[in-house]
Amino acid sequence: MFNVTPDVLDKVVNCTPESPWDNSLKLFYDKDVSVYYAPFDHVNLNAKVAICGITPGKTQASESLSVAQKYMNAGASITDVLEQSKQAASFKGFRKPLAAMMDAIGLQDKLALGSCDALFDTAKHMVHYTSALRYPVVTAKGENYNGNPRITKHPQLIGMVEAYLAKEVEMLGVDCLWIPLGQSATEALEHLVKIGKLRSEQLLSGLPHPSGANAERVAYFLGNKSRENLSIKVNPVKLDENKSKLISKIKSIRT
Repeated sequence: MFNVTPDVLDKVVNCTPESPWDNSLKLFYDKDVSVYYAPFDHVNLNAKVAICGITPGKTQASESLSVAQKYMNAGASITDVLEQSKQAASFKGFRKPLAAMMDAIGLQDKLALGSCDALFDTAKHMVHYTSALRYPVVTAKGENYNGNPRITKHPQLIGMVEAYLAKEVEMLGVDCLWIPLGQSATEALEHLVKIGKLRSEQLLSGLPHPSGANAERVAYFLGNKSRENLSIKVNPVKLDENKSKLISKIKSIRT
């Protein structure tokens, strides 16, 4: 996999966070995708739940680089730089609907929290934020990677899953719950189940991705939009089935 050495942080100091697709940070490219470094390496070993997206997007990469620069210029340790930059950037812009959906399936009760909002604040020690593809992936057109080409069909992308994501699963242990957001993240974690790196009991799949593009699905999942008012783009039967399965699975997990 990519040779990400500690001296890459020297390049972070000199990059422009507002333009995170800097050639000095490029780890890989081919005709379909490019992969860039941003400091998303930290693993929270105390996590009870891991939230897994597809890959950091431009917003998250910019925030991560900006916070890393701030802490490095203040003389912080590498450990603190990596932890603070990832904490600040992970799922930036998605946190409110994500917390609401986790509450809707009862995760807050399993974690003994008033609300899963706390996972982004006072209970951040209980959550590990991650992505199927640890480092930001960009399409040939310079856009955020959206699952094409499929992770499982691209040698470098599936290599990232098996090298980095599998290691995170191992580090967090068999009691950590994994929540994928979106089809690609789900496929990546299902791949790890298939090759014996993750137990199926740990995988809580079925939440709609909390992005703005999925606002209607999220609203229905949360009970904020009625079935009769849904557009034809939304499959309420599937959403109801996923929600029911998640609630049942969480109730069955021993604490």
